[in-house]
Amino acid sequence: MSIIKPFKALRPQAEFAKQVASRPYDVLNSAEAKQEVQGNPYSFLYITKSEISLDDNIDIHSQEVYDKAKQNLDNFSKRGTLFQESKACYYIYRLIMNGRSQTGLVVGSSIDDYENGIIKKHEFTRPEKELDRINHIKTTGAQTGNVFLAYRNNDAIDALVEKWTTTKSPIYDFVAEDDIQHTIWVVNDDATIQEITNIFDTQIPCTYIADGHHRAASAAKVRKDMGIKHTENGDYFLTTLFPSNQLAIMDYNRVVKDLNGLTTDEFIEKIKNNFEISITDSALKPTTLHEFGMYLEGKWYQLIAKEGTYTNDPIGVLDVTILSNLMLDAILNIKDQRTDKRVDFVGGIRGLKELEKRVNSGEMKVAFSLYPVTIEQLFDIADSNNVMPPKSTWFEPKLRDGLLTNLIY
Repeated sequence: MSIIKPFKALRPQAEFAKQVASRPYDVLNSAEAKQEVQGNPYSFLYITKSEISLDDNIDIHSQEVYDKAKQNLDNFSKRGTLFQESKACYYIYRLIMNGRSQTGLVVGSSIDDYENGIIKKHEFTRPEKELDRINHIKTTGAQTGNVFLAYRNNDAIDALVEKWTTTKSPIYDFVAEDDIQHTIWVVNDDATIQEITNIFDTQIPCTYIADGHHRAASAAKVRKDMGIKHTENGDYFLTTLFPSNQLAIMDYNRVVKDLNGLTTDEFIEKIKNNFEISITDSALKPTTLHEFGMYLEGKWYQLIAKEGTYTNDPIGVLDVTILSNLMLDAILNIKDQRTDKRVDFVGGIRGLKELEKRVNSGEMKVAFSLYPVTIEQLFDIADSNNVMPPKSTWFEPKLRDGLLTNLIY
């Protein structure tokens, strides 16, 4: 069963909440982050993307960057922008995007559960991204990034959350610049805290990482690295738990730097071995399984995987697997998407225009749009102890950094 605990969140004073709240560190590059903080000295990006406080030529993985993150975090607390809760609490976090609402519980989840498979994974992680967050957590003493967990919905939790959110006032309630509404309640009643803990301990056999594999892995490795020096807070990591019936997964697309030495004609001929291919009049966002969009040299193509070129097991049937096996590996010689620098990933929230932009700029040669994975596919894969190709799922809306932080020392 799932072990969770309340925690004393480091959080902003209510009047600063909207300004502090920032998009997750891994959806912005340094230049985008620097642009985003213009005119806002309270943005939490000064902690999660602290290179924006330093010279543009700085190595973003240098110790100087992590030291600056620690300095900025301390300064936010000293000047009263952030404060730490006086008692351990749970929190309820509701997001509303385009009229669709999802409400989760913000808790400390057990690292033992992560290591023992109670918290289930569906992706491998990339070593350089793990190391970045390990260094950030160690230096700042804080888990600033929230891990997004899903669980099969439970009536008792639904009723408890509904009662609390309809009878209590939120501590934060604002609409961010991207029109997503963020509302947070603090659950500070001892009996309710115990009831939540007990429900997860007796009725929720497992949870699933929806978004945040690197943050989870990093928290576990920090605890291991710290050994006997770790604190009780270091046995848990910052998570928000959402019921599965409230979640939607978006597409997670690919861009590739080159054609592996092939000419355009040679590349298209090889594609024909496993896909039906045709030129389309406009950008293609796939609407069904096994349909793909491809953008190459200013043209969009429709690709449809041929019957018999893929298997129907939980992993083999996924479009991310089909693209990985039949295109990235077989034709473009990209064997490991976690480590190969020739491939990059573009979340569906950025739209097909972002794929065109990356190719038209000359940075990338070809882009692929995919049909999204379903939540049940994700659960089936995690339950079977399999993993998807990296960056297979993109969840929206995203939790904001800075609203709730877990201090481990």
